[in-house]
Amino acid sequence: MPRSNRKPRDRVYPGFTMGSLRTCAVLGSCALVAALLAGCPTVDLGDSPDQVGRCNPARGIIYFQSTIWPMYIKHGDPQKACTRAGGCHAEAGGNALNFATAPLNFSLSYRQAQEYLNCGTPEMSEFLTKPMAGIDAHGGDDLFGPTDAEVKVFLNWFDEIGAP
Repeated sequence: MPRSNRKPRDRVYPGFTMGSLRTCAVLGSCALVAALLAGCPTVDLGDSPDQVGRCNPARGIIYFQSTIWPMYIKHGDPQKACTRAGGCHAEAGGNALNFATAPLNFSLSYRQAQEYLNCGTPEMSEFLTKPMAGIDAHGGDDLFGPTDAEVKVFLNWFDEIGAP
């Protein structure tokens, strides 16, 4: 073939055409990647922890179950319970914060509450400011004031065990 009529893909190297060089390059790259992957052992890091990034108050789930649940959430109080029958924060409440009440599951409820906690500034936690009068608007109205016992109960959750 005259030189001017050849296309770059038709260029002939000793024993190779341009197409066969491309094929070799692709196959060679694939072989290199396969060799690298086969040579690297896989490290099992275990399950992803579900608590990463969540606020975990010093007194933890035990205080949540023994004190926050009965005295702050007031489960069972027909007037002020966040989870009363048809209440906003039970499973059927339709809000972002829904506690597991049927059946009662403190682990799931605690994880729900953690989403609304601020460990750096506990007094700015939505779990406190939403139901407290004068801070954040709350669809369930104000449930207590800034000087009521509920605030102390809530803030004690963040105190180190043994602190007054």
